[in-house]
Amino acid sequence: MRTTPRPNFLFFIADQLRADHLGCYGNRVVQTPNIDALAKSGWVSDRFFVSSAICMPNRATLMTGRMPSLHGVRHNGIPLSLRATNFVEQLRQNGYRTALVGKSHLQNMTGRAPVWPPEGAERLGVEAVEGGGRYDQEWQPNWQDRPDHDLDLPYYGFDTVHLTVGHGDDLYGHYRRWLMAREPSAGQLIGRRNAAPTPDVTLAQIGQAWRTRMPPELHPTGYCARMSEAVLAEAAATSQPFFLMCSFADPHHPFTPPGRYWDMYRPEEMILPRSFEAAANPPPHVAHLRTARDAGRAAKRSPAVFACDAREAREALALNYGLISFIDDAVGQVVARLEALGLADNTIIVFTTDHGDFMGDHQLLLKGAIHYRGLIQAPFIWRDPGGNRGRSTALSGTIDIAPTILARAGVAQFNGMQGYDLGPLMEGRHTVLRDAIVIEEESQRPMAGLPGRVRMRSLITARHRLSLYDGVDWGELYDLDDDPDELVNRWDDPACAGLRAALVLQLSRNLIALSETSPYPTALA
Repeated sequence: MRTTPRPNFLFFIADQLRADHLGCYGNRVVQTPNIDALAKSGWVSDRFFVSSAICMPNRATLMTGRMPSLHGVRHNGIPLSLRATNFVEQLRQNGYRTALVGKSHLQNMTGRAPVWPPEGAERLGVEAVEGGGRYDQEWQPNWQDRPDHDLDLPYYGFDTVHLTVGHGDDLYGHYRRWLMAREPSAGQLIGRRNAAPTPDVTLAQIGQAWRTRMPPELHPTGYCARMSEAVLAEAAATSQPFFLMCSFADPHHPFTPPGRYWDMYRPEEMILPRSFEAAANPPPHVAHLRTARDAGRAAKRSPAVFACDAREAREALALNYGLISFIDDAVGQVVARLEALGLADNTIIVFTTDHGDFMGDHQLLLKGAIHYRGLIQAPFIWRDPGGNRGRSTALSGTIDIAPTILARAGVAQFNGMQGYDLGPLMEGRHTVLRDAIVIEEESQRPMAGLPGRVRMRSLITARHRLSLYDGVDWGELYDLDDDPDELVNRWDDPACAGLRAALVLQLSRNLIALSETSPYPTALA
């Protein structure tokens, strides 16, 4: 790799976009030519896993290079401490211009208090945070009701922020102010209340989709592309290296692809996952969701996982593909601007996502504490003008992003980081970095018949997935080589008793290795 001059970084991140919903990861339906071009000219991880399949914990891991149990963002609603060291702040302190366009989700944004415990709970994400500081900065009601509300900059290391808050087409933050200044009548275009009629769309009837009247150029994804171009233009006028995070709030439910992206893909032409019909003996929590569906009790209007029927799965796939193609066009637009400004020769481009979505896997939609591969495996593409092309099957993950960027920028890692620099993999000096990846998941809420709120851990090795849940005497064990669709749970298979014991021991050792080693809780040594 080149070491001078210091490289720029253009970092794309999308939300619920699973790896196999990109052409470069084998999908033959969705059209993603711009992202595929980055993969073709860059380095791709084929086994890249999140640290948590929930937005806020995984975003905090991205920023800190630390597991959720250490940085404290164990589930949505808990903000990342403003005292926590993160790689963007390290870049800023070492001479980088830093900017965020789009979704942040490092603080609570919903305006809703947690529901667990059900009584006497403090409002996590606002008051009860170590070290003081403002933890209402992404709080949607503030952006909605207070015209003077804004961020304190730098915000988690970002000198410049053009913020979006929310999902669908009805977002707040800086985006909403930009939108209303540009189109004063936009209030008549956005939201389910103003959507075009779609009586034949099942997901629209349950509030999980609507046909927005918002044109693509005014949609939050279009805003992210436009403002990213503006940040690049500002950066081109200086000799200072930059780090720009272009963060799309899509693809995500409710599904609201604008314009031609709404019907770019037809539900009737969508191919259901192989596991949709094949999973005859699901584990207890999946069986619980299917039983609720079959009895007409499925909570299909909530943001949590539910068991779906074939029509719902096909509609979700078609609309989600439309959102992904829209993002791909936005990526292409921003990259073209980067090239036109003469910045491409010294800019590393990264593409990844928060996590995946079931999208019909095992008859499930959305996301929840069931670690099928479609949910926990994210894409990771690194295009470096200094070289390094190819693909790797070595286990890597979100926890490795911060140390990799710092190493490539020539900036020292900070105390307490737990990830690895992926540079040796990219350069072919190593073929393996670790024996396993650990995924943590906790929730404010009980779900899928599990007792109490969800607390679970998964171990992913080169061949197996082991998942343990708090409060139950069963678990999950899959052979990913022989059973890539995770159809046969081997947890109670007598022939796998030795393997199960060995994986439980391996998980225990990995959890010890991932426990805190820093003498300073916020790594301020």
